[in-house]
Amino acid sequence: QVQLVEPGGGLVQPGGSLRLSCAASGSIFSVYLMGWYRQAPGKQRELVAGITSGGRTSYADSVKGRFTISRGNAKNTVYLQMNSLKPEDTAVYYCAADRFGDGHWDYWGQGTQVTVSS
Repeated sequence: QVQLVEPGGGLVQPGGSLRLSCAASGSIFSVYLMGWYRQAPGKQRELVAGITSGGRTSYADSVKGRFTISRGNAKNTVYLQMNSLKPEDTAVYYCAADRFGDGHWDYWGQGTQVTVSS
């Protein structure tokens, strides 16, 4: 059984920073692509950032220059450093893993709430 565990999240003021982390546990050997999605109330889930096993990254236009995705030294861990946070970044953030890079997200975390508010 594979699980993606996402500690982190919370309440932060506009302009502040927050770091999310995600670790895969269970019988998983390697993951090609890991990413972060978010879903705000009344909106569709959107891909915020992704990173391949080779370190190639991609970002949604709305977070470019503010968010940074990275992989940890431990296998199958990923982080999302969020700076200059805005109220519109408020959402539930989900970690996801695409094991083979086939466009199918095989595993999902349970989600963590990020609220940006003064």
